[in-house]
Amino acid sequence: MRDVAALAGVSVGTVSNVLTGTKRVSPATERRVLDAIESLGFVRNDAARQLRVGHSSTVGFIVLDVANPFFTDVASGAEEELAPARRPLLLADGRESAERQLSYLELFEEQRVSGLLITPVGDLRARLERVRSRGIPVVLVDHHDDAWPFPSVSVDDRRGGELAMGHLLDTGSRRPAYLSGPSAIPQMHARWQGAQAAAAARGVAAPLLLELDSTNAAAGRAGARRLLDLPAASRPDAVFAANDLIALGVLQALTLAGVRVPDDIALVGYDDIAFAETAAIPLTSVRQPAAEMGRAAAGLLLGALDGSTPDADDTQPAAGATATEAAPPRIRFDPELIARASTAR
Repeated sequence: MRDVAALAGVSVGTVSNVLTGTKRVSPATERRVLDAIESLGFVRNDAARQLRVGHSSTVGFIVLDVANPFFTDVASGAEEELAPARRPLLLADGRESAERQLSYLELFEEQRVSGLLITPVGDLRARLERVRSRGIPVVLVDHHDDAWPFPSVSVDDRRGGELAMGHLLDTGSRRPAYLSGPSAIPQMHARWQGAQAAAAARGVAAPLLLELDSTNAAAGRAGARRLLDLPAASRPDAVFAANDLIALGVLQALTLAGVRVPDDIALVGYDDIAFAETAAIPLTSVRQPAAEMGRAAAGLLLGALDGSTPDADDTQPAAGATATEAAPPRIRFDPELIARASTAR
């Protein structure tokens, strides 16, 4: 840095300001510093900086399942928000496993990340409180629980379940089923509560509940085969899948079995990933604003890092989202039903 400063004709502190973005530098001065860096081939030693300040600039993000395009879209939105603040995003795949998430929490603590985004599986509250006690702010993503004392960004999953099941019933279904992911994932239960509420509001018996061991397409195919094994008289005439990957697996299994979608069995997914619209039979789905959720979560984290996190009732999220009045700030987006051919009887 001294070499760069000498070549650019500035102080070492100015070089540091250009590299970290902590203080404004005039465009002309910044250009001289960047030209000197380029000329000398200088690469900042982040390990040395980390030893000096006690933490890295990196933000850790433990997603539920990196194979699900919904979570990669959330991560993309978070990265877009963090990039101008020069905070790189380190993505970890939790694979729907509390044990795996715990191992990444240990790793991120060892790496001295500056902040943490996480979609938790199971009861990790005490462990996350320990992370926060070390000076690492935590923001929950796609998770809402007033009992957890962390800022959060989520979608109203109960309302999403109501939209999905209500749509199936309003288009003529009377024997619906809900294909849920593992019960350790709280979003699954919230969507089930919404599905039950929609059925009760219409005077229809509670949907058949089938819990799967994962939230991927293979689990959806297995779930569809279990439904097809039921006697014809009790076989569901509609399926609400807890996410689009499950729904696409169901669609594949039904198609291979000669079951017509939607004439024999209507189908609704959740998340509205890109593959939903481009499926052989375009999939009706409940849309979550993935990228917006990622940007909102990263914004809350940046606010915590610079000490400017707003009170919850001052938070102004993007259109379609609301913030609760309780602290810490909790932003909730509204889901939206996107109707396509898989329910167009």
